[in-house]
Amino acid sequence: MGETRLSRFLDEIYQRLLAAYGHQHWWPANGSFEVMVGAILTQSAAWSNVNKAIGNLKKAGALSPQAIRSLPLAELALIIRPCGYFNAKAVKLKALADWFGSHGDNIESLHDADIESLRRELLAVHGVGQETADSILLYAVGKPVFVIDAYTRRIIGRLGLLPEKESYGVYQRLFTANLEADVHLYNEYHALLVKLAKDACRKKPLCLQCCLSDMCCYNKNNNIGV
Repeated sequence: MGETRLSRFLDEIYQRLLAAYGHQHWWPANGSFEVMVGAILTQSAAWSNVNKAIGNLKKAGALSPQAIRSLPLAELALIIRPCGYFNAKAVKLKALADWFGSHGDNIESLHDADIESLRRELLAVHGVGQETADSILLYAVGKPVFVIDAYTRRIIGRLGLLPEKESYGVYQRLFTANLEADVHLYNEYHALLVKLAKDACRKKPLCLQCCLSDMCCYNKNNNIGV
């Protein structure tokens, strides 16, 4: 598929998702640091459990980089217990809070920073992989970075856009090379893909409920129909 055609295809996907589901108002959080915390806690966890862990942090007065740095590790782990892997995630949160502290705990100081430099910094933080780093860059810092997750990979594969080399960067460039580099667009597009994956494009897909059925190779190859 040529670049121009691919751009149109990706735009049609976005427009259909937006018409079907509306604006997602994602990432749900009160402030940038809460987004960062959520990006760590959501690793291998349902969002409902992440919400419980964040609620616990708020009740304990511990949802700030200063509080996370000062809390004993064992105490922090107990507070975030609902999100699972709480001991490991407590270590990750402390590492993230330390990194943020190196920037004065000031989100404004990150706004003018170079994206690639900032991404390299984040990837050097314990427990921060590419998806987590990009979630922080997009949703917390407001950088035009497209987040790739398991849901996106699943949908892209079923639509017949699976790249020959299935690396994070290749999936990401599929979007960034064919869409305008716009924070709002990337935010909304990723959130809508997550919504589609949870609503219809599940591990066992509900193709008859999917707004992309007639565009989907998986649907056509399995003769599911619409």
